[in-house]
Amino acid sequence: MSEHTTKTLSPADTERLTRRGLRLAQFTVVYNVAEGAIAITAGILAGLVSLVGFGVDSGIESAASVLVGLRLAARLRNGEADEAKERRALKAVAVTFFVLAAYVVIEGVRSLLSDEAPDNSPVGIVLLVASIIVMPLLVRAKRRVGEALGGDRLILADAAETRICVLLSISTLLGLALYALVGWTWLDPVAGFVIAAFAIHEGREAWEGELVEDDDDDD
Repeated sequence: MSEHTTKTLSPADTERLTRRGLRLAQFTVVYNVAEGAIAITAGILAGLVSLVGFGVDSGIESAASVLVGLRLAARLRNGEADEAKERRALKAVAVTFFVLAAYVVIEGVRSLLSDEAPDNSPVGIVLLVASIIVMPLLVRAKRRVGEALGGDRLILADAAETRICVLLSISTLLGLALYALVGWTWLDPVAGFVIAAFAIHEGREAWEGELVEDDDDDD
């Protein structure tokens, strides 16, 4: 919890806001599990690397929110969390991001070399549009709670994770929409490479414990 958290808040307000942060983390897990399952299924059926990668990333986002939820629950029970365990867990999450990046790059290169033509995925496009609508609202809600708690790094880190999901949704949607319009088979692997770049960036920040640094200027 931030060193400024309890200076202007009563214990009751702090607990109320922490519970709200926990509920937001729980919602993120449920939403991303469903989103990931649909994206992976639709991506496999259509042969779309970027959509499968997006679905796998949704699973990783869920894992990060599980971590946040567990820590917030521990904070509510005990008043503090085990920082050493959090750092180890963040490093484990970082490794999964690097694995995701490697998978997307390998599959993207294979797709380019084989010149495979994936199918269009209306389901994937609808899913991504829904994510672009829902996720920014979730980011804003998390940031409001984190800032109300005096700049709580844990909740703001969760908001930063969700913000990456928004960026991935946009990049994947652009790739799928352009492919549906013009039929260029290289657009899907390129969208996958964008996901890989985001995954490497997020993984590096998770490893270093600095997931909130590039989100400070976001309103």
